Amino acid sequence: MRTKALAPALVLLLAPLATACGGDASGASGSRTVTVTVGYQSKTINTVTAGTLLRSLGYFEQELAARGKQDGVTYKVDWQDYATGAPITAQMTAGKIDIGSMGDFPLLINAARGKELKQPTHLVSVTGYNLRGGLNTVVTAPDSKLESLADLRGKKVSTSVGSAADGTLVRALQRAGIDPESGIQKLNQQPSVGASALQAGSADALSQFVAWPGQLAYEGRAKALYDGAELNLPTFHGVTVRERFAKERPGVLDDFLRAQRKATDHLRAEPVAAAESVAKETGLPAEVVYLYNGANGIATFDPALRPELIDALKQDVPVLQAGKLVGDVDVDAFVDPEPLKRAAAGAPEYPKASAPKPELWLKGQTRTQSFDSPRELLKAARGADVRAAYVPDAVTGTLWFADKAVWVAEGSELRAFVTPAGAKSYVDQHQGSGARILSFAEAGALAS
Repeated sequence: MRTKALAPALVLLLAPLATACGGDASGASGSRTVTVTVGYQSKTINTVTAGTLLRSLGYFEQELAARGKQDGVTYKVDWQDYATGAPITAQMTAGKIDIGSMGDFPLLINAARGKELKQPTHLVSVTGYNLRGGLNTVVTAPDSKLESLADLRGKKVSTSVGSAADGTLVRALQRAGIDPESGIQKLNQQPSVGASALQAGSADALSQFVAWPGQLAYEGRAKALYDGAELNLPTFHGVTVRERFAKERPGVLDDFLRAQRKATDHLRAEPVAAAESVAKETGLPAEVVYLYNGANGIATFDPALRPELIDALKQDVPVLQAGKLVGDVDVDAFVDPEPLKRAAAGAPEYPKASAPKPELWLKGQTRTQSFDSPRELLKAARGADVRAAYVPDAVTGTLWFADKAVWVAEGSELRAFVTPAGAKSYVDQHQGSGARILSFAEAGALAS
């Protein structure tokens, strides 16, 4: 009898504390609390305007506070951090995450799983993109004898199956005439596990998305083998939302997209400060964050659902179907441009990505310097207190660390390449001009 008497009291005690994903909870005072759950990837740093940076700036909370004053609701944000997009999709289809950010290939899986499980989702904005595919890179150990993608035949390659980096690996292998399933030994691993496997020698190469390749190269734990921009196919990360949440709380979704745009404005106006902030939140080196998110970084930040990005998404579907990761995906039905149109009404469009320039970041400076040529950058860096120097690949335009790039001298010109294969290909095609590969130190000496 005592147990039966206590049960209702216990329920009454706990009821005010209960909150639901994107739902209401009434407190003892009669006020309502709505919790919005956002899934993000803190270390996938071209999603920062919908994740790490947005969270640290507090813009979404500010938008919700203003809304709460109008409708008498207390809004709370539950930020949930994940290493990849797959667990975000799992939580969204379980109704436990309202808004999530992930890469293009995971977005398609998000669309497919949502439809299968009757928890449909929609792509509503983009975070960062690269029109050539330079956000994904294949790297090997610093002392590896592998020189090109063709050398991966029969080797152990770590990647995260279903990720954007896996998509890059599959396409690159196909172009190299290697069957992506039987031609290599694919290891399906989380990025951190794959990085450890590469260092331990249990993987010959690692294909991953931002910021893993840049971080490993910066720390001297890897060197680039294949630049994803060689595919010349756009890659991007974007924001997906549960359809039910979007219908029930369209204003809150608009608030998120307005906040994302504010974070984008901040990143574009203050790229060094933004990189420092993201570095502090994630533990990543700021120099690595800036490689991707800087003024001339590999990623361009713009929430717009650009037609070329949506077209690229459609081209991704057959790759996932071949890997039996999805069935049919109706990309047009998955993409919903209306929320962003509402949230960004009257706001100017961001300019498209422009050709990157060599960039120099000196210690103690909150601004970087851009140069018209790699030679000018190397000359300016000579004897300076350099924090980081970046140069674009002469063919793909992918930005890379100057001291990790492969350099080519051709007459009075100096050119940089992300990979040895890229440099060798250029030299082979320009034999009559005396083009030759040289070290970073030799390039610096030649520049000055």
